[in-house]
Amino acid sequence: MSTVQPISWRERLQAYYYLCRFDKPIGTELVFWPTMWALWIASDGYPDLKMFVVMTLGVLFMRAAGCAINDFADRKVDGHVARTKQRPLATGIIRPIEAIWVFLALVAASAALLLFLPIETFYWSFGALFLAFIYPFMKRYTHLPQVFLGAAFSWAIPMAYTATGQAPDLTCWLLYFGNLAWTVAYDTQYAITDREYDLKIGVKSTAILFNRFDIPIISTLQLSSLLLIGMALYIENLLFPWGIIGLVVVAVDFIYQWTKTKNRDPQLCFWAFRHNRWVGLIIFLAILAAFRF
Repeated sequence: MSTVQPISWRERLQAYYYLCRFDKPIGTELVFWPTMWALWIASDGYPDLKMFVVMTLGVLFMRAAGCAINDFADRKVDGHVARTKQRPLATGIIRPIEAIWVFLALVAASAALLLFLPIETFYWSFGALFLAFIYPFMKRYTHLPQVFLGAAFSWAIPMAYTATGQAPDLTCWLLYFGNLAWTVAYDTQYAITDREYDLKIGVKSTAILFNRFDIPIISTLQLSSLLLIGMALYIENLLFPWGIIGLVVVAVDFIYQWTKTKNRDPQLCFWAFRHNRWVGLIIFLAILAAFRF
């Protein structure tokens, strides 16, 4: 890593912007849509505006916080990976301690939002903070960091339930584990992109663990996510017809992803990862339609 050079305040703010990945909203979208699934279902299709704004800002702040702590954890390896070598900490434009301060500031901003939510949501927020903090370090110790990411990305689902005054029930946990399975699937697609570099630098991932079974396991996880989410929609009487239509469209999309990634081309696997932004949106639109029509 290069030595930190003096920079202007504008350059520093720009570096913080890139550190938080505000220029790459895909991660925020992947957390936002499942949060909206839970918020709409827990609110019987009519969440109030305050709850929507608070949950949206919470997703934005915590995803950015996760990016900051992730880059801190990866600051010594990002420079060896083609896709990440231009990140602010990898280039040395900002110092590691600055990433910690950005992380803490974003966590504080997220904590301030809890003042507008029930006390139960405050208790559940400790799980979100714990998962957001430990996930980036898991790739050093286990081949399952994608599972920890899935747990972190899905934690907003029970928080949405408690925010609306509902106790997390069977529907909530079906959505949680359905989203977790989907997250592991698309983050394994992402990990295939970096597998060559990760093997060289000793970073672990499900892409390495699954090896030649990676694509079949991704498809199995995608199917599992559809079944779990479908069960949740069935319990809430949201499956017929709109839930079915949405899940069938998603299934077709998953098949399309398989046709693109079956040869494990890194660029196409990265494309498939990014394409998952539409999966969350499609399921949300199906839930919205089921409540409205």
